Amino acid sequence: MLDAAVEVFSRNGFHGSSMDDIAEVAAISKPMLYLYLGSKEELFAACITREALRFVEAVTSSADPTLPPREQLARGAEAFFTFVAEHRDSWFVLYRQARAEQPFAQQVLSGRAQIALVVSALLQRANPHGLDAGYFDSVAFALVGAGETLADRMLDQAEPDPTATATLLVGLAWHGLAGARPAP
Repeated sequence: MLDAAVEVFSRNGFHGSSMDDIAEVAAISKPMLYLYLGSKEELFAACITREALRFVEAVTSSADPTLPPREQLARGAEAFFTFVAEHRDSWFVLYRQARAEQPFAQQVLSGRAQIALVVSALLQRANPHGLDAGYFDSVAFALVGAGETLADRMLDQAEPDPTATATLLVGLAWHGLAGARPAP
């Protein structure tokens, strides 16, 4: 049922989707859908929760704290872009649909902030110039935003390439950090 809901929500958006559409794709009756998942709002929230957990699991499973920070960032970025390429509907629900709908947008923004904090901590471990932690928080949010934009661009390609997209993002991050200097 959730797979069908993610498919319909990703295609039609929250407002353009009906419980009838979702029940049809799930090959169940509409009363059965209401019985198991409640209202359309509850169903959408369940989709966001499940897809966010799948996303976080895909990215965190690539973590290996024994690797140097740049390699950790590269693996995390590749896991992120691979998830997006392989789960396009999930990405559309999480990034394009949920961000535009209150109260769901707050749930997505909270997850985004958690990811940025992880990235910030990783960048701070590779701090070559003794920069302030606040600097890395800002850079991490910029990287998360760049990653989201690159994910959308990657999906516009005939053949999405998660590895090349991750390499681009990590290269931008590392070259930028190499030129960073503490404020006087």
